Amino acid sequence: MVAMRQKQNDGKFFQTTKRGEIQELKEELHANDKQKQKDAVKKVIANMTVGKDVSALFADVVNCIQTDNIELKKLVYLYVMNYAKAQPELAILAINTFRKDATDPNPLIRSLAVRTMGCIRLDQVTEYLLEPLRRCCQDQDPYVRKTSAICIPKVYDINPELVEDQGFVDILKDLLGDGNPMVVANAVAGLAEISQTCGKDLLDLDKGNIHKLLAALNECNEWGQVFILDAIATYEPSGPNDSESITERVTARLSHANPAVVIAAIKVILRCMEHIENSEVLRLLAKKLNPPLVTLLSSESEVQYVALRNIRLIVQKRPGILASDVKMFFCKYNDPIYVKLEKVDIMCMLVSDKNFDQVLLELKEYASGVDVEFVRKSVRSIGRVAVKLERACERAINVLLELIETKVNYVVQEACVVVKDIFRKYPSRYEQVLSALCESMEVLDEPEAKASMIWILGEYAGRIDNADELLESFLDTFHDEPLMVQVQLLTSIVKLFLQKPSSTQDMVSKVLKCATEESTNHDLRDRGYVYWRLLSTNPEATKRVVLGDKPSIRDDSQSLDKNLLDKLNSELSLMSSVYHKYPEEFVTRLTLATTTSADDKAAQDDDFDEEDRQARRREVQEELERGPDSSRNGTSAGGGGLDLLDLGGVGDDSPGTRNAPAQTLQKVAVLPSTQPGQHGNQGFAVSAAFTRQRGTPTLLMTFSNSSPGTLNGFAIQVNKNPFGFAPKEQLACPDISPGSSAEVSVAMAPGQLNSNTPPSHPLLLQVAIKTSLDIFYFHVQFDLSAVLLENAALSRDEFTPVWQRVGEAGQKVYSISIDRPLDVESVKSRLSLDNVHYVAQRQVDDGSVLLYTSAQTLNNCTVLSEVTVSPGSNSIKVATRTETQVLVPLYEAMLSKRFASG
Repeated sequence: MVAMRQKQNDGKFFQTTKRGEIQELKEELHANDKQKQKDAVKKVIANMTVGKDVSALFADVVNCIQTDNIELKKLVYLYVMNYAKAQPELAILAINTFRKDATDPNPLIRSLAVRTMGCIRLDQVTEYLLEPLRRCCQDQDPYVRKTSAICIPKVYDINPELVEDQGFVDILKDLLGDGNPMVVANAVAGLAEISQTCGKDLLDLDKGNIHKLLAALNECNEWGQVFILDAIATYEPSGPNDSESITERVTARLSHANPAVVIAAIKVILRCMEHIENSEVLRLLAKKLNPPLVTLLSSESEVQYVALRNIRLIVQKRPGILASDVKMFFCKYNDPIYVKLEKVDIMCMLVSDKNFDQVLLELKEYASGVDVEFVRKSVRSIGRVAVKLERACERAINVLLELIETKVNYVVQEACVVVKDIFRKYPSRYEQVLSALCESMEVLDEPEAKASMIWILGEYAGRIDNADELLESFLDTFHDEPLMVQVQLLTSIVKLFLQKPSSTQDMVSKVLKCATEESTNHDLRDRGYVYWRLLSTNPEATKRVVLGDKPSIRDDSQSLDKNLLDKLNSELSLMSSVYHKYPEEFVTRLTLATTTSADDKAAQDDDFDEEDRQARRREVQEELERGPDSSRNGTSAGGGGLDLLDLGGVGDDSPGTRNAPAQTLQKVAVLPSTQPGQHGNQGFAVSAAFTRQRGTPTLLMTFSNSSPGTLNGFAIQVNKNPFGFAPKEQLACPDISPGSSAEVSVAMAPGQLNSNTPPSHPLLLQVAIKTSLDIFYFHVQFDLSAVLLENAALSRDEFTPVWQRVGEAGQKVYSISIDRPLDVESVKSRLSLDNVHYVAQRQVDDGSVLLYTSAQTLNNCTVLSEVTVSPGSNSIKVATRTETQVLVPLYEAMLSKRFASG
C-alpha cells in the first residue's frame, strides 16, 4: 500500500504545463532541503520523459550526485545517461563520483556506477571505466559481477580494440565458470553479443564448459536460461552419449512457462538429435517434443504466430514429431488471419493418407467463409492436398466441384487455378470437372485464373466440343490481356489447331499475327515465331513438341532449400526463423568507411585517364541498353549500381547546373549543346524540370537536336539518390530530326529513404541519357514539394502523439521573411501549394495565431510544424519537428522559396 501510494504521489511530477520552469528547477536543485532536492530531480526526469529539453540543467543535476540517498542517486544517474552525449564536457565532471561509487561498500551502488558508466557512450568516459570495471568483474558480490559482465559488450561496442587489448574478453570467458548462475548467464550473453559484432565465435565451448552451463541452467531466471540454451545450441556434441546427456538435462525446460525458454530448449534437442543414432531414443525425444509444441498454440496470438513459423521449420525437418496432431492446427473462429494462414500451411504439410478426409472437410468449411484472403488460401490448399496425395485426389475434386457450384467469383477463380495443377499431376483423369469450369467462365477476370482456364481448354480441346468458341472469345481482347494470358492463349490455340486443323486455321493465323507483328513483348514475339516456324516446316514434330507428355509436378510451394532449412533450424526463436530468410538478408550493420576529402577526390579525377573513362562509359551504355527493369535490381535506383558522377563530364561546374531550381512545369536548361569534359557530344540540348503530375513524381524534359544527323536509340538511367527514385518505364522518345525538338516525360517510382545517401541541399536528380550520338549527363534541381504527398494530412489525434514523441529535443525553430504581412488564410493557402496540410490552429494572448501543419514524403517520413502568424509582421516563425532530421533544411528551403515568391 505504501509503494502504491508513493507511485500515485509521483504522478504529480508529470504535470509540466507551467512556463519558465527551468529557473525554478535550478533553485530547487540547489536547495538545502534534501527532500525538496529529490522532488526537483523527479520533476526534471518527468520533463525529460515527456520530451522536454532539460539539458540546460545538466550541471545543476550532476551537483546532486554527491548523496547517500540511493533513490536520488539512481535518478541523477538516469539523467546523466540520457544527456551525456549532449553535454560531454560536463559529463566528465561526474567521472570522479562514478569511480568513487564503484568502490562503495553498498554492492547496489557499485553495480549502479559501473552500469551507468557503460551506458554513457563516450570515448572519454570509457578510459576511466576500465579499471573500475576490471575490479568489479572480480567483486565478491555476484550482483556486481553480473552487472559488470553485461557491461563489457557495451564498452566493446564503443571501443573494440581497447577491450581486446585490456583482456576483458578473457575475463568474460573466466566468468563462464563462476559459481553464481546469473553471472554465468550474463557472461554467455556478453560473449554472444561480442561474437556477433566481431564475426568470430568467442564462446569456445567444450565438454567442461557445457557441463558448467548446464549446471547453471537450473538456477537462472528465464532470460538467463534462454541465453545459456542458445549458447548450448551452438555446441557440436562429441558423440551419441554426449548428445543424450545434454538432452536429458535440457528436457525439463520443455515445460517452462516462458515460450522463449521452450523454443530454445527444442532447438538444443533438435541439434542433439542429429548426433543420435538409436531409433528408440529418437522416438522418445520426438514424443517429448510434441506436447510443448502443441502447448504453444494456446498462447496469445502473437506468440502463436512465432511458434507456428518455427513449427513449419521443425515439421519440414522432422515431420514425424507432429504427424498425429494435425487437429491441433485446425483454425478457431477467433484466430487472427495471420495465424489462420500459417495453420493451413502446416495442415497441408502434415496431411497424410490417414487424415486427408478430416483435412479436406476442414478446408471445405474454411472455403465457405467470408474472409476473401482466407477463402482463397483454403481453396489453393485443397489443390495442394490433391497434388500431394493421389488417394485424396478424388475427394478433393468432389469438394472443388461443390465449391464451383457456389458461383462465388473468387472461389471459382482459385478453383480454376488448382484444377489446372491437378490435371497436370493426373492427366486424363477427373474430366467431370471440365463442364463445371466451362459454365463458370464468365466470372473469370483475374490473370492467373484466365491463364489456367485457357491452358485447360487447350490441353483438353479434343474433349471440349466448343473449345474453339471459348478460346476465340479470349482472342477478341488479346492485346488488352496481361502477358501471362497472352502467352497461354497463344500456346492453347496452337494446341487446338494441332487437334482440329480444319476449323481453326484462321484462328491460329490471327493469334500468330498478334503475337509476332503487333506485340511489343520480346518473349511473346519469340514464342510466336517458334510456333510459326514449327507449323510451317514440320507439323508432326510440332505435335510431339506441343502435345507431348508434360513433366509431373509436385507441391513444393512451402519447401525451403536444404541449406536454408538447416540454418534456420539452428536459429529457432530468432527473427530469421520467423522471416524464413538468412539473417544477412534483413540485418545490416553499419561499417566505418574511409571518406576522401574534396582535394583527394579532385586528384583522383585528374589521374583518371581517358582509357579508363571510356571503359566506364561502355559499362553505362550496356546498363542503359538493358533498360530500367534490369537496372532496378542493381544497387542504385535505375542506375545498375554505377556511380554516374565517376564517368567524367559531370562536374559541378557544368553550365546549367547552377541555375535556379526547376519550378512546376517551368523547365530549366540543364545541358547545353557543348558540354566540357565529353567528346563528340555537340548538337544535343536538354531542358528539364522535376515535378509532380497527377500525384506522380515526373521528370519533364525537352530534347533539342542541332546536330547534322537524326537522333534515336534513347535510354535513361538515374543515379542512386536519397529518395530512391528510378524510372517506372523505358524512355519513350521518337526520332528527332536535325533542328527539331521533342517533349518527353518519365514517371518516377520512389523507393525507401536511403540513409547511406542523405539528402543534400539543394536536392539534385543525377540523370544519364543515351542517344545515338553519345551519352549525356546532367543534374536536375528540385524542391522537397516534389516528394510530398497530396492527400496525407494527419488528423489531430494522429498529430499529437508524433509531436510529443519528437519533443523539443528534435525541434528546429527559424524565421522566414515574407514580402508583405499575411493573414492566416493566405499562409494556409501558400502552404497547401507545397502539399503542407493544415491540421489545427489556436490563438495566443498577443493576437498571433499558431497553425499546426503536417507533410508526408513518398517514403512515409512525416514533417510536422507550428507556424506562428503575427498580425502586421513581415516574417513568420516556423517550429519544425520530425523523426527524420535530414529533411529539416530541405523543408525550410522549400517554405522560404514559397513565401519569397508569393
